[in-house]
Amino acid sequence: MDRDALKTLQQPLKERYREQPEAAVVTLSADGVLGDHVSCSVQTGRALVEAGLHPATGGDGTLACSGDMLLEALVACAGVTMQSVATSLGIKVAGSVHAEGDLDFRGTLSVAKDAPVGFRSIRLRFALDSTASEEELATLLRLTERYCVVFQTLASGPQLSVERTTGPE
Repeated sequence: MDRDALKTLQQPLKERYREQPEAAVVTLSADGVLGDHVSCSVQTGRALVEAGLHPATGGDGTLACSGDMLLEALVACAGVTMQSVATSLGIKVAGSVHAEGDLDFRGTLSVAKDAPVGFRSIRLRFALDSTASEEELATLLRLTERYCVVFQTLASGPQLSVERTTGPE
């Protein structure tokens, strides 16, 4: 997709969202079904993913790990955002996106109360191939970080809630 095609695609949406801000608020959702052997099947829209315990918590490594899935969502969002920003800026870029994060599994296994549950740090790295200037690439990286939904969600710590209902939904 080139810059003009992207602009043509997004311009009507931008205009609508300026005129009707409430139209820009979309609720995304995900569903899972609790499974046997400490697992949960998640419908991704393209495939059914069965998630289970990470080997560091007793899993055998045959099921997807939700921590890996979180990093995969970050990589996917950052990659798509970078391509969109690059297209808008008219920058040709190729390359790869890598995310890694550090977990202390003592927290989730309740081995040490002072050990955090969850990632203590996450690093996102782009290996880029481009003829763009260093200034253009710095702008590309800054705008990718600014507009990547998953990155900004992790960075800002959104309001979270948990509830329980009875019966299937």
